Amino acid sequence: MEGLNLVTQNDPKNPAAEAYRVIRTGIQFAQAGKELKTIALTSCTPNEGKSTTIANLAVVLTQAGKSVLLIDCDMRNPTVHKNFNLSNKIGLSSCISMGTAVADAVQATAIEGLDILTAGVIPPNPSELLGSERMKNILQRAKEEYDYVLIDTPPVMPVTDALIVSRFVDGVILTIASGEVKVEMARDVKNQLVNAGANILGVVLNKVRSEHHGYGYGYYYYYGHESARGGDNGK
Repeated sequence: MEGLNLVTQNDPKNPAAEAYRVIRTGIQFAQAGKELKTIALTSCTPNEGKSTTIANLAVVLTQAGKSVLLIDCDMRNPTVHKNFNLSNKIGLSSCISMGTAVADAVQATAIEGLDILTAGVIPPNPSELLGSERMKNILQRAKEEYDYVLIDTPPVMPVTDALIVSRFVDGVILTIASGEVKVEMARDVKNQLVNAGANILGVVLNKVRSEHHGYGYGYYYYYGHESARGGDNGK
């Protein structure tokens, strides 16, 4: 099936799967009567578990009966199509730069309720495309058709893409790898997001060492209006 090990789909009783359901609950509490449909996930640096987190979060949202569109906004290093074994010939870049209809670019998955809009062919100007009026229109239309729109964005430190997208979405979740990202860097990234106008919903702390499971078992923490935690390893 999918190229990524979706623990929430393949082993729903695993403690890791419960961790993602706790994050889902935190998001629901964070809504508190306000619209929270477009949610971007980012990180400070590459390989902190962001793409694993967003894929599993998408699954647990569909398990709650929600319709979800997962958009790959990492046009520099797209991975969502690989994780779900999908074609990347037509995707977000096609919709923005060539006017391809979103309906023609969206691909269904084997998971009921989960659709994917891959990044598409890597363009020479990702930042300009993501900051365009057409990008804003795509997100607005997606909000009207899906219960949740999850957006996988590049890490903040290397490029500005996530900061650009953060202005157009209802909320941002920051994924941080414990022991790999210094507190000063995490604080700097948080400040950059806030200064860009992002509504930070919480932080997912990944790759935390467990006394019983070693480094291969991590803990995710979600801090919003309610705090929660659970476990999984990420990539």
